[in-house]
Amino acid sequence: MSTPRAEQLRATLAATRERIAGAASAADRAPEDVTLVVVTKFFPASDVRLLADLGVDHVGENRHQEAEAKAAECADLDLHWHFVGGLQTNKAAAVARYADVVESVDRADLLARLARGAQERDAALDVLLQVSLDPPGTEHRHGVAPDALAELAEQTVAHAALRLRGLMAVAPLGADPDEAFGRLAEIRAGFLTDHPEATRLSAGMSGDLEQAIRHGATHVRVGSAILGSRPPVK
Repeated sequence: MSTPRAEQLRATLAATRERIAGAASAADRAPEDVTLVVVTKFFPASDVRLLADLGVDHVGENRHQEAEAKAAECADLDLHWHFVGGLQTNKAAAVARYADVVESVDRADLLARLARGAQERDAALDVLLQVSLDPPGTEHRHGVAPDALAELAEQTVAHAALRLRGLMAVAPLGADPDEAFGRLAEIRAGFLTDHPEATRLSAGMSGDLEQAIRHGATHVRVGSAILGSRPPVK
C-alpha cells in the first residue's frame, strides 16, 4: 500500500531523473551514462527502503556514525553505499568495512586505514580522489589541490586493496558552477592520461547537476531535490 511519503519520493525522484536525462541529452550523452547517487543524510532508513522500491540502488552518506547504522539496517537491500563526506583518519578503516565507494579521499594518511578496512571486509574498495576547486590561496573545505593530485593517485594505486576509480569535486560556495566544473574537466583530462581506467567523475548536486553533466559528470549526488529540506540535526 502506497503512503504519502512514498508518493512524494516517487514524484521528486521522477523529476530529478528528468533533469538528468535533459542535461545528458543537451550534452549529447546518454542518460544511462549518468548514475544518480541519492544522499540520505539525516533522513531515516525507512526512506532508503522506499527509494530502493523506486529503483534507487546508489545511496550516499557523509557522516560515519549515521552511515554505518543505516547500512546495517538496510543490509538486506541490494544497494551500493557511497561515503561522500569529509573523512576523519581515525574513522577511515571503519568506513571501509561497509562502504562500497569512498568518494572523499583527499590525503595520503587515509589510504593505509582504508586499505586495512577493505582487507578486513575481504573486498576491494573503490575510491575517488576529491579534488579542490577552490581558488588558489583560499582555505580549502576538503579536497586535494590539483597540483598534488598526481602524487596522491600514485600513492593510492600502491595499495592492492584500493581501486582508483576517478575523481570527485564540489563547486566552491558562491562560485559559478559552470566555470568550476569546466576547470574540473580540464583537471580530469590530465588525470586520465595517467590513469585511463579511472573514468568516474562524481560532481553536481541538487542545484548544479546540469552544469556538472555538461562537463562530463558520470555520477551526481542529489539529496534535497529528492528528499526535501533536511530535518534539524539531533
